[in-house]
Amino acid sequence: MSPKSSITRRLLRRVGPIAAALGLILTIPVVQSAAAAPSVTLHASPSGAGGTCSASAPCSLSGAQKAVRAHLAGKRSAGVTVLLAGGDYRLSKTWSLEPRDSGTPESPVVWRAAPGARPVISGATQVTGWTQSGSSGVWSARVPKNSDSRQLYVDGRKAPIAQGTPASLGFRGSWTGTPTGYTISGDPAAMEWFGSLTAKQVAGVEFGYPGGNGPWTDSRCRVASFTPASSTLTMSQPCWTNVTDRATYSQASGGLPSMSRNTMPARIENAQALIGAGQWFLDGPGRTLYYKPSEGQEMSALDVELPHLETLVEGAGTLAAPIHDITFSGLQFSHATWNAPSTGAGFSDVQSNLRMTAANNQGMCEFSNPAGSCPWGSLTQPLANVSFTASKNITLTGNRFTHLGGAGLGVMYGADNTLIQGNEFTDIASTALLLGCTYDPLPTNPADAAGIKQNCTPNGAKETATIGTNEILTGTTVADNVIHHIGTDYPSASGITLLFSQHTTITRNNLYDLPYTGITAGVIQGHVNQATTPQNTTNINSSNTISNNILHDYLSVRSDGGAVYVEGHQAEYVYEADGTTIDPVRTLAKGLQVTGNVAYNGPTTNFTYYNDAGSEWINWEGNIAFRAGDKSHGGCSPTGHFWVTGNYFSAGIESYPCAKPVDTHASGNTTIPANPRPADLPNAVLRAAGAGSGSFTPVLSAPAKIAYVSPTANATEVLVAGEGFGPATPVYIGTTRVDDVTYLNSGFMIVPIPAGTSAAQISLTPKLPGSFRLNDDDGAISYSGYSYAGGRSYGDHQGDIHYATANGSTASLTFTGTKVTVFGEQNTDQGDIGISIDGGPQQVVSTVPSDGQRHANVPVFTSDSLSSGRHTIVVTKLSGQYSTLDGFLV
Repeated sequence: MSPKSSITRRLLRRVGPIAAALGLILTIPVVQSAAAAPSVTLHASPSGAGGTCSASAPCSLSGAQKAVRAHLAGKRSAGVTVLLAGGDYRLSKTWSLEPRDSGTPESPVVWRAAPGARPVISGATQVTGWTQSGSSGVWSARVPKNSDSRQLYVDGRKAPIAQGTPASLGFRGSWTGTPTGYTISGDPAAMEWFGSLTAKQVAGVEFGYPGGNGPWTDSRCRVASFTPASSTLTMSQPCWTNVTDRATYSQASGGLPSMSRNTMPARIENAQALIGAGQWFLDGPGRTLYYKPSEGQEMSALDVELPHLETLVEGAGTLAAPIHDITFSGLQFSHATWNAPSTGAGFSDVQSNLRMTAANNQGMCEFSNPAGSCPWGSLTQPLANVSFTASKNITLTGNRFTHLGGAGLGVMYGADNTLIQGNEFTDIASTALLLGCTYDPLPTNPADAAGIKQNCTPNGAKETATIGTNEILTGTTVADNVIHHIGTDYPSASGITLLFSQHTTITRNNLYDLPYTGITAGVIQGHVNQATTPQNTTNINSSNTISNNILHDYLSVRSDGGAVYVEGHQAEYVYEADGTTIDPVRTLAKGLQVTGNVAYNGPTTNFTYYNDAGSEWINWEGNIAFRAGDKSHGGCSPTGHFWVTGNYFSAGIESYPCAKPVDTHASGNTTIPANPRPADLPNAVLRAAGAGSGSFTPVLSAPAKIAYVSPTANATEVLVAGEGFGPATPVYIGTTRVDDVTYLNSGFMIVPIPAGTSAAQISLTPKLPGSFRLNDDDGAISYSGYSYAGGRSYGDHQGDIHYATANGSTASLTFTGTKVTVFGEQNTDQGDIGISIDGGPQQVVSTVPSDGQRHANVPVFTSDSLSSGRHTIVVTKLSGQYSTLDGFLV
């Protein structure tokens, strides 16, 4: 037994025997399979051939796999390592791993990057042979037959597909919704635009509805046809019905709202006529890709990657014969797409990228009218571009998952003892990590076996074993990973989505720059459970832990989520001797442990640590939340049995505005400022959190950055929070490097400062005297009504902006200087901003471009005649759909 932490000891004194049971499980070590020294080393390279697989004569990837299989077949007890040279391994088909590719616990099969190499497992075609198409600045190139992709990557960045807004196209917006689509007779510009397209072109147009099915959603549907005679747009099915006419259900504790049929799309995409600078369009049947270079891009010099695979790597066995004992280390998985949202089912978003693809009552069980499919919440989940099912002892360490069109990595059916450690997940269209399956809340129910085989594993047709507890995802460890800039196409994505599982440990990860929730556990699982109906549905979740993670700058696009968001049953019940009374000590010991996490910069958060619909048996202990939005802890219609102890929260706790839980126990919590100083937070909790705080150093390609600086007024030291810090990370005040910095971990430092220092002066690179640029995420800027958007591809300063949609939203900065410039974006969906300095009269500035084109990271206002000293500038949104701020130059 591990020694109990001081936090645990305090909990023992407060809640007695229940905490005593918890002390047995609060520390869960990362366990890796023991590996003997490999007896055979093979070599592969992108240009490899033949079967020698030596350092001087390497094989191709498929050739190396054949050599591994031959070695294993002849010498089952001997291990084998394949060293991959650097370069792009362009797959023509999915890299499939089967039971015959497996090693042993003592000698796993290892696929590893050669020393100093970066091998890229790619599912893309590099597009060349570009020619200019007419005089519009658009270029075209031939692509392989049957090309189909929702993503394109240009010089290592995802390029936006051809798109516009109703405003940019001059649409009036007087559309009337119908059960099949829209009548647009009252919008002459829309009639003309759709009338100019061929039937095939119309059928490719996609509408986007951010917030249409709740503020946490972003649904998409394609247009099926346009009939000029009746002025009707017919939408694709079943997407349109699933978005606008969802079934209602009884005893709901969480809603699945329908979108009004009269809702105009906010985005119009995937029409060649919409191509703007930096955008693309694929004519798959015509085998032609179109691209319009951005300013400064030379087409002949661009690396253009068009994904043609949806699944890069698929490791799948069966319950009787799992794949096992395989390690992947130092590889990069890139350039795969996910085309299902382009079908008639579209992307009917429900929550966390789970969606309806069948009937409009999918997953509602007997609670909908008419009754829906069972089990409860059996929604369709995203495709994972790398996936493992029916597996044991799979290890992924030090890899990069990037430029992917679905979920990054999925681990589902029958997976046991999977280790996911020290990887980086970034630039991913959906969620980074998808753990579990929506169809298996009770896999021991024989009636659910067919659905589990069909939806939870690609090898369902081969499965002969009886499905039961052997199918449960168990023993998964997710540690020391860095997850950022995900949900790039589907912004309702969470960083990590945990569905049904047992003995899952999610610990010491860094998650940031997220469009929605950081970590979700049990999404949709409790939507008919609450204090009054706690047992309408049940599941197999047990003994899972979310601990010591750093989560910040989440909910930058969507809302109604949190840093850690939980729904549904989270414990295997343990009964007392009478067989009917739940033993609270042992049941809570099997509940969800949310401990030692640090969350900040969630200004629009409802609840940083969120007990939502039907959630129960959760221990919230020793967590930190600051700059945390409305409440640090609470939820809507949970079931209950919560312990909230020893936390450090800047906002309220136990807030349950919808319906109260059965019980909740709070004690020993400390209220901290919204902008805490070093003395306000326990160093021990900070040191123990985040990637690399243990003994494993994660992969990281993103540069170090500062996300928060504590108040500098009357301070001799400040807390600096961010990403990518190390013991040797330099910190500067202006041009002077700071000595005696206290490095806590990859996300926190304590920096001594001289009197008069401002937060804007503190940086990781020298700031030249005279003037300095503040990015929009600088802690010196105060926002009201603005939201954060990161990872955009328009050329923003440091790849991000803050934006507002409500008039009256403000951004303010207090600075010392004689000149200030406001940076933002000019686009047709924007309007006027008002700017005042030191409380003076407001000057009105238009951010609508005269040429009708988007211009990012441009100065929209400058005042260069200020008196020497301190000033305050306030930027106010006055009109337009959006207002953007990309920082200041002082």
